[in-house]
Order: sequence, then C-alpha cells, then structure tokens
Amino acid sequence: MMGNPLLGVVFHWLGGLSSASFYVPYKRIRGWSWEIFWIVGGIFSWVVAPWLFASLQTRDLAGVLSRTPGDTLGWCYFWGAMWGLGGLTFGLTMRYLGLSLGMAVALGLTTVIGTLGPPIFRGTFGELASTGSGRVTLLGILVTLLGIAIVAHAGRMKEREADDGGADAGVAEFDLKKGFGIAIFSGVLSGCFAWGLDAGQPIRDLTVAAGTAPLWQGLPVLCVVLAGGLTTNLVWCAYLIARNRSVGELAGRPAARADAAAAFPAARIPLLRNYLLAALGGTLWYFQFFFYTMGESQMGRFGFSSWTLHMASIILFSTLWGFALREWASASSRTRRTVWTGIGTLVMSTVVIGSGNMLAAG
Repeated sequence: MMGNPLLGVVFHWLGGLSSASFYVPYKRIRGWSWEIFWIVGGIFSWVVAPWLFASLQTRDLAGVLSRTPGDTLGWCYFWGAMWGLGGLTFGLTMRYLGLSLGMAVALGLTTVIGTLGPPIFRGTFGELASTGSGRVTLLGILVTLLGIAIVAHAGRMKEREADDGGADAGVAEFDLKKGFGIAIFSGVLSGCFAWGLDAGQPIRDLTVAAGTAPLWQGLPVLCVVLAGGLTTNLVWCAYLIARNRSVGELAGRPAARADAAAAFPAARIPLLRNYLLAALGGTLWYFQFFFYTMGESQMGRFGFSSWTLHMASIILFSTLWGFALREWASASSRTRRTVWTGIGTLVMSTVVIGSGNMLAAG
C-alpha cells in the first residue's frame, strides 16, 4: 500500500492539534499538585486510551503481541522509557533557558534525532538522499528547523519586551551552561519515541497479517512504547507524591503543603471535575499519536518524515493556542510579524515534506 501522503499530512496536523491542546484541560484542574494530575491524566494517556483504541481497531491484538519477538517488545519498551526521561526533563530546559531558547534547542534536537536517526541507523539515509523525492523531503526537514528557530526567536523578542533586563530577562534562573546540557539530554531522549515506533515494524507487519486495515497498524506499537513511558513517569510521580505527601489529594483531601491546603481546602476541591478534566487532557495527549500512526501509514517509503511533520504541527498549533489565549497580546507588531513568519515557515515545511512523499508515491 503506497498510501496518500496528502491525507497523511492532514492526520499529522490533527495529531499536532491534539498535542497542542491537551494541557488546556489540565490548566483548569484545581487543588491538585502537578504530580497528581499528571499521573491521573497519564493513566488515560499511556494505558486506558492506547489499549482501548487498539482493542477496538486491531484484529486479534493479544495474538499479535504474543507472536511478536521478545527483542522487538524489549526495544519498543526501552525507547519508550528513554522518551519518558526526555519528557520529564523538558520542563527543566524551560526553567534554565526560557521558553523560546529552550524550545529551539530541545525541539530542534528532538526533530533531528527522531527523524534522521532511524534511517541513518538502518543504513538507508544515503539511498533516500540520492533520489529527487528524498532530497525534497530532506529540504522540508531543514525548512522545519528554520521555522522552529524563527518561532523561538519571536518568543525571545517577546520575553525581552516584557522585561528589558537583558538577555536572560524573564528567566529567573537563567543558566546557559546548565540549560544547554539539560536541553541536549531532553532533546535527544525525547526523539527516542520515533525510534520506538521504528523498532515496532515487526508488530505492524503482524498486525496487517492478522487482517487489520493498514490505517490502524501502528496502534499495537503504541501500547508497548507507551508502557515504557508510563514506567519512567510513574516512578518520578511516585517519588514526588511521597516527598510532597500529596496522595490524599486523590481522595479530595487538601494538600499537605500549608500554602496549597489554604488555597484549596477539601470542601473546595472539585474532585469529580478534576478527574474528568484529567481524563480529557490525557486522552487528548494520546490522540496525538493515534493520528500520528494513521498519518505514518500514509507516507509511503518516507515514513521517517512523519516525526518532522509531527513536531512542526505541535509547534504550529501551540503557537496558535498562544494567540487564542492572548499570550502575544502585549507583543509589538514586529514580534507578531516574526512569529507569523515562523508559523508560515512551518506550514510551508509540511507542504514541502508532503510533496516529497507524493513524488515518491508517484
């Protein structure tokens, strides 16, 4: 099946929109510590939604996974766990470098590692670069990195306008050396998700052989990769819950920390609402990869470019959410023009990558 690259781009846009939107419900949770709403939402992201949708759309899911070689399952799980570590340290990147510079370094590395790593590892990169369609696709990847840099620069301009205190304005703990080290760690490991999906090709082959439509072949792979991500996130959240004595919040009891408890006594914690919002946010988070696997199934021989499309779509829709939430309202017209230039560049990158895939399909 050659697929339809244009349809694949649309699926990747839907995945990017889901990823950019998942934190909106989390922002409306009240009286819960970060570790509580993160792990509750994560149960839906990494367990409930993956297994539910894979069970609904995959023929003989249990049989497919039981026939999968152990080393395939192991590598998918391992890369998922590494991705979990990268995601957990992403926040520290923002802490020491600020949103714009941190995003540019971490997401730029994630894009490169996740996109080019698998074909280089398999030894197929030279073959891809030798064809006209492959070169167009690689050009699209470079355009994506340019778009990331422009959006990050616009964010830096916005930070400086908010506070004229210098290059580290708006970043209370700015530390270039420490920040770059963490950004490299986070960016490289966050790209491991793409390696986990690539390692799951035998699972996709078994899924199609069992009679599942090719559009849904990636869903069983997500069950394994996300199990690795669940492990690292669960360990970290369990540590934070023990340290902060926040487990009682799950039952509506006020936080152990005096400041948080004063802000939200037990009677004011909207417990049912919190669980529903966490479930919504967690499911939206999963949908980014639900649509990702659908998009990847349509990209033909250049399926590796799906990761670039995914990252470009996330940044594109995250920035648009920023405008919708009036985060750029106080920015100068010059800064807004810069960010719109970045958005336009990211849209252009998806068109270029889609064109490269269509040339290959033709």
